[in-house]
Amino acid sequence: MDGPHAPPRRWSGWVLTAVVLLAACLLSLLVGTKTVPIGEVWAALWHDDGSPDHLIVTGYRVPRTLLGLLAGLALGVAGCLMQGLTRNPLADPGLLGINAGAAFAITLSVAFLGVTDITSYVWFGFAGAAVVSLVVYRVGTAGRQGSDPVRLTLAGVAVTAVLTGLTKGLILLNAKAFDEWRQWDSGSLTGRGYDVIAGATPFIAVGLVAAVIASRSLNAVALGEDLARALGVHVTRTRVLSVVALTLLCGTATAAVGPITFVGLAVPHVARWLVGPDQRWIIAYSMLLAPILVIGSDVIGRILIPGDEVPAGLVTAFLGAPVLIWLARRARVGAA
Repeated sequence: MDGPHAPPRRWSGWVLTAVVLLAACLLSLLVGTKTVPIGEVWAALWHDDGSPDHLIVTGYRVPRTLLGLLAGLALGVAGCLMQGLTRNPLADPGLLGINAGAAFAITLSVAFLGVTDITSYVWFGFAGAAVVSLVVYRVGTAGRQGSDPVRLTLAGVAVTAVLTGLTKGLILLNAKAFDEWRQWDSGSLTGRGYDVIAGATPFIAVGLVAAVIASRSLNAVALGEDLARALGVHVTRTRVLSVVALTLLCGTATAAVGPITFVGLAVPHVARWLVGPDQRWIIAYSMLLAPILVIGSDVIGRILIPGDEVPAGLVTAFLGAPVLIWLARRARVGAA
């Protein structure tokens, strides 16, 4: 980022956003089917005595809050990278086939290997996302022309369509796969424990490091390949690093919590509206805004239907649809 020379408004806005994220995390610990007093939450975090309220906090709400932080952070940064990599403001991480690869691998594991543990889903989902990312990148960069954002996007769309069709076919042929897959596909933070968090954290951490390194060159890449090379940027290396980061971030988050839509699409736009076109600041803000959206959606889902819960993925879809319509209308007005 711009370090101490950045405009004070950016730094103050980032700190304010961090405070909002802390408030969302606290709300996630307090609110649910049963509201736990803040004093009990504090006591459970420091001196868990095994009481029902403490069990609710430490056994259920802390893991889903931490997972919401990880998943939101990963999906938000992945969205920034995807839009910067393809130079398409309406690009979503799912365009590279990462979500479809994770879903297909998990469906295969349930249908043919009898996998029913959500913890195992993470490994199969991540493996599927990684393999599909490599295939899409290889197809999108084949030929004399080398890497091209349009070809990369088209390859991702084509592979996604094929894998989605195969996944739906397996589900129709295997009722057990449908039942298991439906729970994962809703995009929920429930039912995941500390083991899932421990398995996902290293991959997301490495993906974040790769994203931060790639962000230094994305501003130049956004100006076009020729100008980026003239500025001394290694375009191919930046794209490879971005794809690796995308696979680690989006693949791990999707495998852990299922496909949570619109986070990677909407959050970078909000960040860009707040701080301008600098990819480094867009990523910095998205690292906070995306977890706010995911955790906030999870909290809303807990209280939306009394006595039941709505998965966070469905809530983000309802919240994100108006954003998508607004972006489409804005693009149409800009083109007129």
